[in-house]
Order: sequence, then C-alpha cells, then structure tokens
Amino acid sequence: MAQRYVRVQAKDGQVYYGLLQVDRQVTILDAPPWLKGQATEAELAPGDYQLLSPCAPSKIVAVGKNYANHAAEMGTPVPSEPVLFLKPSTTVIPADAMIQYPPQSQRVDYEGELALVIGDRCVDCTPEQAQTKIWGYTIANDVTARDLQKRDGQWTRAKGFDTFCPLGPWIVRELSPGAQIQTFLNDAPEPVQSASISDMVFTPEVLVAYISQVMTLLPGDVVLTGTPEGVGPLKLGDRVRVAIEGIGHLDNTVVTRNNQEKA
Repeated sequence: MAQRYVRVQAKDGQVYYGLLQVDRQVTILDAPPWLKGQATEAELAPGDYQLLSPCAPSKIVAVGKNYANHAAEMGTPVPSEPVLFLKPSTTVIPADAMIQYPPQSQRVDYEGELALVIGDRCVDCTPEQAQTKIWGYTIANDVTARDLQKRDGQWTRAKGFDTFCPLGPWIVRELSPGAQIQTFLNDAPEPVQSASISDMVFTPEVLVAYISQVMTLLPGDVVLTGTPEGVGPLKLGDRVRVAIEGIGHLDNTVVTRNNQEKA
C-alpha cells in the first residue's frame, strides 16, 4: 500500500501533518511533507485525532471541461487550451464533513475530480519542469451550483460557496496514469461517473505548466484537473463518494446550510 500523508487535529487543538499507518495510528511529521517534513517519534492513536483536509492551500486552481465527454454533455466544444477558474480556500472541507446546500441555488451538482498537490514554487514552468512540482495526488469534489453558473455567465459564485471543495482523505505520491475515477451516490452500486484519468484532454503536467504561466503556484496549492461526464444534482441527505483507484475514496453528505458545523 502506498504511503498516505494526512493532516490531522489532535484533541488539544494542535494541527499536524503525518503518515497514516495501516492500524490508523498517525506518525507525526515535523513539517509539511512537501517541505521535507520528517517523521518524529510522536504518534497519535486512532481516537486521538480528527482527520482534516490533507493540505491547506493558499488557492485552488480548477480546470473546466478537461474530459471531452463532459464538454459534450455541457453542450460545448473541447477547449483548445485549458479553461481555468479559482475556488476560494474557504471551500475546502475534509472527508466526512458536510456539504452545505446554499439557499440561493436550486441545483447543486457533484463533480468528482483528481486533485494535484503542488510541492514546490512553480512559475513559468515547462511541462517537464511542472512534473517535478507535482508532489502528490488526492481526491476532490468540485461541487457546483449549476443554476447559478448558467445564470451568472461566469463561475465564481457557483463554485465558491463554503464547503464546495471536499478534499482528501489523504495524499499519495504516485498514481497509475490509467487509474479509474468513479463517483457514487448513496447506496447505488453503479457509479454515476466513471472514467480513466488518461481520458483527460490536458495532462496534469501540461495543466500545471499552463497555470504557472499565469500565476505562481505555491507549496500546498491544489489543482483540480476536471471532471468526466455524468455530473448530476445532489439532494439534501445525499451521500456522495468519489473514488480514485490507488488513492481511496472521499465521502461527504449534503445538508442544509444552517445544519453545518465548521470542520
């Protein structure tokens, strides 16, 4: 099993980066792992910590329509270059936290995605250089208020509500280029989204290089790589699971906005 890098909060409120062991013990690191954090002798038992999002990005740079079949289902052509947008850092929630359904929207969709975690400052990189800046991989759900996206004509509000970026549960360093990404709703055995990450129009290193020509990516920043076809609406009470082969799965439940406790 690949090493799983986590970010946790201990009972005393302290936040640590760590390595998740098979028995769910966490070996604490002395710094974020992409900043050369090393394992210490300190450990946290399974009941002594809360799992947080695996990083705390300064920004989340997301890519639209990066799977041809999703572009088709949205009624748009495949873009000739990456389509970028930003999600605020305040959208991030960890695995098992609640997605808040905002009262301003009547249609909130799931979008399962592979997320890249940047490990080193990246500016004006080539794709070859960008590959070395990708420290690891995790899972994201680019939750979207679809009706507001269509109404506004740009995506900031639709993509930017608190809790609209579930992220986690941990980071792995390596991923098969043909790994499967799937999204499931509730107890349905069949996925509502299913694709190979190799189906991306623009590969991860091309995306990171392209973004770095626009803005500096910092250690711990996150790049969302786009969603495959099959996006659809979420209802109150729905449980959505995004699974990526070689990483694991990210589960979150949808609640009304005033039911959410900050995580």
